[in-house]
Amino acid sequence: MAGRSGASGEDGLGTESGVELGERATLVQFSTAFCQPCRATRRTLAEVAGMVEGVGHVEIDAEERLDLVRKYDIVRTPTVLVLDRAGRVVVRASGQPRRADVIAALGRAV
Repeated sequence: MAGRSGASGEDGLGTESGVELGERATLVQFSTAFCQPCRATRRTLAEVAGMVEGVGHVEIDAEERLDLVRKYDIVRTPTVLVLDRAGRVVVRASGQPRRADVIAALGRAV
């Protein structure tokens, strides 16, 4: 999952945003209804979250949550944020990720 690490000062994404965090890490996917790669990304992230205990997967409709789109500078869908247990962005990437890349990115969050 090629992407950049989150800024160290970036606020956590969590209950104040209505996002339920996983116990160890969370895969957050920003999607839109017309985004074809978002469907495949949803399947990949759900599969990985199901494989790794304590990892949650949350999909956010970018059109409904413009506040979060602006806050996290989401410019295309799908965009995936990998959060640590505190809700801080550890990795972010745009485009459809490969399963192996998602697992590797989770290794940086847990």
